[in-house]
Amino acid sequence: MKRYKDLSKAGKVTLWFWTIVLVPTVAVITLLLLTNAGAFGKLPSFEELENPKSNLATEIYSEDGVLLGSYYVQNRSYVDYEELSPSLVAALIATEDARFKSHSGIDFISLARVAVRTIAMGDRGQGGGSTITQQLAKNLFPRDTTHYSSKVARAGKLVIAKFKEWITAVKLEHNYTKNEIVAMYFNTVFFGSNAYGIKSAAKTFFDKEPHEINVQEAAVLVGVVNAPTRYSPVRNPKNSLARRNTVMSRMEAGGYITPEQLDSLKALPIELKFSQASHNEGLATYFREMIRLTMTSPKPTRNMFYTKYDYEKEVERWENNPLYGWCLKNQKADGSNYNIYRDGLKIYTTLNSTMQRYAEEAVQKQLAGQIQPAMEAQYRATKVLFNDLEQEEIDKIIKRAVRYSDRYREMSNAGHSQAAIEEAFRTKTQMRIFTYKGEVDTLITPLDSILHHKRIMRASLVAMDPHNGYVKAYVGGPNFRYFKYDMAKQGKRQVGSTIKPFIYTFAFDHLGYNPCTMVPNLPVTIETYTGEAWTPKEAGKVIYDGELYPLKWGLARSRNNYSAWIMKQANQPEAVADFIHNMGIMSYIDPVNAICLGTPDVSLFEMVGAYSTFANRGVYTEPIFVTRIEDRHGNVLAEFNTTSTVAISEQTAYTMVDMLRTVVQRGMGGRLIRDYGQGEVEVGGKTGTSQENRDAWFMCVAPNLVGGVWVGGEDQSVHLSSRGEGSVVALPIYGEFLRKVQQNGTLGVTVEDKFFRPMGAKEYDCWDGSVSIEDVEAEAAEGTEGEEQPVVEEKPNDVVFEDEEEFF
Repeated sequence: MKRYKDLSKAGKVTLWFWTIVLVPTVAVITLLLLTNAGAFGKLPSFEELENPKSNLATEIYSEDGVLLGSYYVQNRSYVDYEELSPSLVAALIATEDARFKSHSGIDFISLARVAVRTIAMGDRGQGGGSTITQQLAKNLFPRDTTHYSSKVARAGKLVIAKFKEWITAVKLEHNYTKNEIVAMYFNTVFFGSNAYGIKSAAKTFFDKEPHEINVQEAAVLVGVVNAPTRYSPVRNPKNSLARRNTVMSRMEAGGYITPEQLDSLKALPIELKFSQASHNEGLATYFREMIRLTMTSPKPTRNMFYTKYDYEKEVERWENNPLYGWCLKNQKADGSNYNIYRDGLKIYTTLNSTMQRYAEEAVQKQLAGQIQPAMEAQYRATKVLFNDLEQEEIDKIIKRAVRYSDRYREMSNAGHSQAAIEEAFRTKTQMRIFTYKGEVDTLITPLDSILHHKRIMRASLVAMDPHNGYVKAYVGGPNFRYFKYDMAKQGKRQVGSTIKPFIYTFAFDHLGYNPCTMVPNLPVTIETYTGEAWTPKEAGKVIYDGELYPLKWGLARSRNNYSAWIMKQANQPEAVADFIHNMGIMSYIDPVNAICLGTPDVSLFEMVGAYSTFANRGVYTEPIFVTRIEDRHGNVLAEFNTTSTVAISEQTAYTMVDMLRTVVQRGMGGRLIRDYGQGEVEVGGKTGTSQENRDAWFMCVAPNLVGGVWVGGEDQSVHLSSRGEGSVVALPIYGEFLRKVQQNGTLGVTVEDKFFRPMGAKEYDCWDGSVSIEDVEAEAAEGTEGEEQPVVEEKPNDVVFEDEEEFF
């Protein structure tokens, strides 16, 4: 009987053994085998493990190695293990996976600890059981996010997900070294504040590279991963400090720092240099956007352009310029096109970060200090924003601006009626508006906000090396967040008198004239194709004295009658237009005699490229802004070189350089000497102003740097009624920029630079008269620097913004 009792006991023990140990073990093994076989969904293949997909940001670099910005879906950049500071690695291992170096992807000791302490004892303060490798597996191959209402289904889904992570972790350990796994983990994890990966996080929170991160900063970054919002040093600094100290305590327990170091480091506050990545912020925002649009542009279609000429030129550029549409023209190994937001490309540009900073500072200084205050004073005095327009035209401008606004699109897409939208635009709401003194939060109607931003004056600046075509500085506007339209390359405006050097070049190169050719100072009348007589007028205090003056005098004084005289001698507007195209102006030029007054609409980018022909010994070098593109591993995918064509002879180019220097020494560009220290410097320039001061220009030619500035309003009817000439508002911007570049001494542009003087070049010193800057400014105050001012019927402009009904 006792024997049967003993057998019964043994049976019970065996039963309990099978129930508690063997059955669950067999079940787990079975589930693991089924999971590995794909019964519960696809597992990553070895190919996917070798090449895990991750949204890597494309980075844009200046020529001097400065990261200008990124294009991204997730702001993530790739780093190798060698680029990580030892403190980062130590903080990660001490906090997340103390036995990382000894396990093979799964830490069974930690799993047992979690089972006992968390499940049995209810203690959740000891951390989870996931290893760094398992967390990496979860980051690379996210879990199924399907929601199940049943608790059993949710628990089953979690178990299967864990099994998948275990199997993937083991595969990762098999495919990669421990160092590679650490680097991959840091590259994939989210740190909050739009920072994906350690490189973005180090830059965002501390303005450092990963290898520069110290112990306490490493503890902050590793600590924030656990809960990016709860432990954010920006949003929850107290929580972040406590979490940082916890991480450092674990580093001390792991032997990575001493107790003395721990005590001293805990006493330190968190010192941030926080700057959240944004496409709207940082250096060279317009330049970065211009590159993005260029690389992702589809092949042009006819409906994108007003004229057939512009369409054909753009198609030609798309076909011949390898950077234009690069992402659509080139494929990866798998046959798909490159994605500028996900593929982690590295784009190396020609921009110099120091010059770019000087350019942005110069634009900001002049707009904030002189131009916008003048506009505000004019508006306060007149209550007129849109000049020279009938009310119907003003209504169209405002209605178009309303319909293009984000608020209108959002409300329209949400199904709101037109009446509701109009009411919303008339209702005051809390809004943030732009001013040159900084952003302002105010209570204002959306309609008034639009009118306010219409009143903000704009400016653009481009500078390039004339010898290799490298664009060194590029400012498309005052603030990319508020004013997206790029007035450096996208926008085209009438160029005014800045076109005159091309007219004079044609006279020297095609008609056989020279700077000392004498021309009578008289009105010029030209018979047009229609048989009508056209006599361009002058502006300001201009006297036709009938005396003979050299062409050099005519350009220095920006006289319209001298440009018109050349056009009359040429008697071929088409030939002049073709000649200007050959100099580098690709925009359409209407072949009429009025070309000589600057009627064509041209971008600043084109003008700078064309003016560079003078400094580059008569060779037009197409501006270039990207030199090469690399993949995430540093493999070169593409390299870019500029193209050059001989436009004029070396002798003609030197002659024009001398003419442009005369404009600065004795003419309309004299302020460059008086205010910006260019008296002993070899530098030339040309001012320009379109009718009614709508567009103000200044182009500048130096031996190793050619650039230009445009100033105006978003709408051409928004402009300064007086003191808005190129010499007054545009020249100072470039003068400030050029002076800083020269004074730097390390940028390849100095006051000692000299223009190349070719063999046989002749000096034309046939005019020793001069124009004082006071005379220039007095003349400009009367009109517009020699621009033609049409006679119009004077009438009061009493348009004010009181009847909002007309705007819809």
